[in-house]
Amino acid sequence: MNRPEKLKSCFLPTPLHELKNLNEQIGKAKMYMKRDDLTGLGLGGNKLRKLDYIVKDAKDKGYTTLMTFGGVQTNHGRLTAAAAAANGMKCIICCYGQPPEEMSGNLVLDRVMGAEVIFLDTSELKKLYNIRPYDEIAHKYRSFRKLCVEEIITEREKLGEKVYEVPIGGHSHLGTLGYCDCVKEIMDQLDKMGETVDYVVAGNGSGGTFAGLLLGMKYYNAPFKVLGVNISKKAKEESKKILEDVNETAKHFDMGVTVDEEDYVYYEDTTGIGYNVPDPETREVIYKLAQAEGILVDPCYTGKSFAGFLKLIEDEVIPKDSKCIFVHTGGTPALWTEEHLDQMNKELWSDPKTFNYKDYEYKIK
Repeated sequence: MNRPEKLKSCFLPTPLHELKNLNEQIGKAKMYMKRDDLTGLGLGGNKLRKLDYIVKDAKDKGYTTLMTFGGVQTNHGRLTAAAAAANGMKCIICCYGQPPEEMSGNLVLDRVMGAEVIFLDTSELKKLYNIRPYDEIAHKYRSFRKLCVEEIITEREKLGEKVYEVPIGGHSHLGTLGYCDCVKEIMDQLDKMGETVDYVVAGNGSGGTFAGLLLGMKYYNAPFKVLGVNISKKAKEESKKILEDVNETAKHFDMGVTVDEEDYVYYEDTTGIGYNVPDPETREVIYKLAQAEGILVDPCYTGKSFAGFLKLIEDEVIPKDSKCIFVHTGGTPALWTEEHLDQMNKELWSDPKTFNYKDYEYKIK
């Protein structure tokens, strides 16, 4: 393999442990969790494994600014800001959507870490999703972004900056290697634990994490299957392209393996109402995990992918006598975004019990 160099910003290896209480409650396949929410910088998350390769490439080529893209509450944007800060670089995050009246969640952390946040208002395009072909809308998105990027880069170059474009979710040949490495890390940890598993399950959104795990499964001849659970409709639409990207990455780095269509196993029923849209089923899973294990997942991404994981367990798509790992990719700040907080306030904060000092004053000497 023609392996490029990377930074060592991540706190690796991340923990791998059994979900003992949930296993007792559910009583089906034995569940473990790979804690990639604990990778270190910027409150942690899966994107740092990818950014270790990407930022190394940017620095080696003399770039001074990282620019990336995502939703208004993009976790990838937050971690790109963290990686930029840790490596003496500037950061620009281009968010699809309109600016909220106030910051919350990741937006607060983006600005605290010094990132510039720019909004690409695509609200008019979103209205066309159900009445125009997907490919046509995707083309319009890409064209709009290209025009905006050209303008931003021209402005920055006039100021003496050199801007490196980081793809959405870090989904690139370099980014994919981050989760190829993770497979080897999991295998080494299982070996030290004297344990084996049958499945590794991860969310499938922009596709980079899932792609890297699939590539690592093949490259390291892993003794387990990798399954994906979709958390956005786009992941379903672009599944063929993701598989092509995996094999292009393998070819690019001379890895000598091919990931076949039968290896690309994903499930489509975990999107709920829509990407980052509050829904009671996801919140129920968030509460279930938090109250059983003290582990937090978010309502945008990991809550939905963990809901899909539990569904595979409970429906015995993952057989009852098997063992499996869920890859926790982070995203905790989404718990503090306005739209999700509004719903949780209704469910969890209706009438807190209060002791009033005046009621006890007469008893106190």
